[in-house]
Amino acid sequence: MATGRKGSTSKVGGVHFPDDDDPPGSPTRRDDQSNLSTLIAIPEKDGSYLVKAGFLKSHHCYEIVFSVPDVPTLGKELSCLPSSSPTRRSPSLRVHRINSTLEGVKVTCEYRTHQEGVLQEEITLVTRGRKDSSLKVRLQVRVIDPHHGTPMLLDGVRCLGAQRDVHSKHSSDRKRI
Repeated sequence: MATGRKGSTSKVGGVHFPDDDDPPGSPTRRDDQSNLSTLIAIPEKDGSYLVKAGFLKSHHCYEIVFSVPDVPTLGKELSCLPSSSPTRRSPSLRVHRINSTLEGVKVTCEYRTHQEGVLQEEITLVTRGRKDSSLKVRLQVRVIDPHHGTPMLLDGVRCLGAQRDVHSKHSSDRKRI
């Protein structure tokens, strides 16, 4: 029997979301550190490692957690050498924690995106007390313009939020006065 209606507007049933504030996989979801998956560093021919963190949005801050498989030449007490790039006044990549695990080394860092394109940052892990044993790790990201949508983040990458532009904040404050 035809009713002349093209679609049903009945709202029987519905969508049920988990009890958390944000659904799983949301870029702003705050997971416990132990539950956050990590990216895996890939060995390169020159003995260094490469971490591909996927697509990120420009002018945002991200937490990136990656693991480097067990490297016998490194000890258990590791630190990170400061970036050797003298042209940067504010570094994009900051290492917060380096933990030795049974599988290797787990590194937690913060990455601030400033420009679009394929970008690479390099860190050097060294054993405390032994400067001769070091390991270079390159972090590679693809940064997209903020107007091209929100990228789906890989496991081990978490968005900490958008960066505020200091200059635009001050200019907007002056307009209000």
